[in-house]
Amino acid sequence: MSAINRQPKKSTSKNSLLVVGGVIAIVSVLLLAYLMWYVAPEENIERVKVIAVTESGCIAETFDGFAVNIVECQAQSGDYVMAPIDQKTKERAAAMNPTS
Repeated sequence: MSAINRQPKKSTSKNSLLVVGGVIAIVSVLLLAYLMWYVAPEENIERVKVIAVTESGCIAETFDGFAVNIVECQAQSGDYVMAPIDQKTKERAAAMNPTS
């Protein structure tokens, strides 16, 4: 018989729960950061042609064929105006509707 009596450790389940919880927390923070970057607007000022005037603003078309809504617009149909355009919206639209 041995003089040392070893008892199994009971804290292994707590340690494994902490590790799993930590991994889930890290993954969720990384996912949130990626989504915030993905949906954050990247606006550039472009020259667009107004194609329609509605009650919610003007509908304009960029030179590369994307329709955009300009909220504060005092132009008439056919005018060219400078407007902020979200480049990420154009990239997502191009990915969803390929032309070639």
